[in-house]
Amino acid sequence: MSRQASKDTAAELAVRRLLHAAGLRYRVEYPVPGIARRRIDVAFTSVKVAVLIDGCFWHGCPEHATQPKSNADWWRQKLDRNMARDAETTEHLIAAGWEVLRFWEHETAEGVAVAVAATVKRRRAQQTRGTNR
Repeated sequence: MSRQASKDTAAELAVRRLLHAAGLRYRVEYPVPGIARRRIDVAFTSVKVAVLIDGCFWHGCPEHATQPKSNADWWRQKLDRNMARDAETTEHLIAAGWEVLRFWEHETAEGVAVAVAATVKRRRAQQTRGTNR
């Protein structure tokens, strides 16, 4: 597991390149406010948009997740804890006013970037309308 990339995965890099090319600026590996040792893959802090790109195996993708045959009980517990931690992180961020966007590593980078850009644009527009009142 130590050789498994936990950040700067190919999926993350592809999405970040597209977001940067679209003129969006963001924070990488941003700490989750209020929870130690958890990070947001791509964070737009000014509008509180958190983008998390989950690996299919590690986070239990309904389409691509596999079950290891060796040490199956240990792996099932490990992967269940990962999914529970994901849910807890999402709930915590939402409670803090963040909009959380979760994507699977198999989703196209273009599709992810379009969805993220649209969300950031909408949140910026809401923020602007809120200050003009």
